[in-house]
Amino acid sequence: DEFKVYIIDWMLPDLNGIETVRRIRRVVGDDTPVIILTAYDWSDIEEEAREAGVTAFCSKPLFMSELRAVLSNSYAKHEEPALPDEDVTFEGKRILLVEDNELNMQIASEILSAMGLEVDAAYDGTEAVERMEQCDPDRYDLILMDIQMPQMDGYEATKLIRALGDERKASIPIIAVTANAFSEDRGLAKDAGMNDYLAKPYDIAQIKETLAHYLA
Repeated sequence: DEFKVYIIDWMLPDLNGIETVRRIRRVVGDDTPVIILTAYDWSDIEEEAREAGVTAFCSKPLFMSELRAVLSNSYAKHEEPALPDEDVTFEGKRILLVEDNELNMQIASEILSAMGLEVDAAYDGTEAVERMEQCDPDRYDLILMDIQMPQMDGYEATKLIRALGDERKASIPIIAVTANAFSEDRGLAKDAGMNDYLAKPYDIAQIKETLAHYLA
């Protein structure tokens, strides 16, 4: 009972993650969550992994929102997951929403406004960088940054914001928003300096949980 959860890489030298799980299960039994961490498509080995005692999978590179969700789901049958209160609001918080698609902008703005957020819109990376250069340091509490945009994508915009001379502006939480869930996209987001990752189509519960972490 020394450890409450095991997070094990799939591709290990000498002994792969699945066999490692089998041997750990012989010692700790079936109750402790065991999570496989991998940058690869796990669909081909999921059945074997479940039989070996794997509780869940988590993609690499790690983003905090996904890790929290996996851990919460893994404990769900034993205890209530620590999710934000359903009535949580973000009154007084302002975010910069960067999205080039008009419909997506409208949908996201309505979702965020319903949570009590004040939303300013930027329609590409260039506009987002200009707004951050010109605004007061305490203007925004967080940026939701679309990845795939014309002129300047979300990666480049994030790098330029991280390089701003004002420390408060440069360190603002930036959440990647994209329809691509491939591991290389996640890696590029982290390399650019993004703090977290949200997938499209928008999941209100996931948005609320992620924002609560950075805006609480």
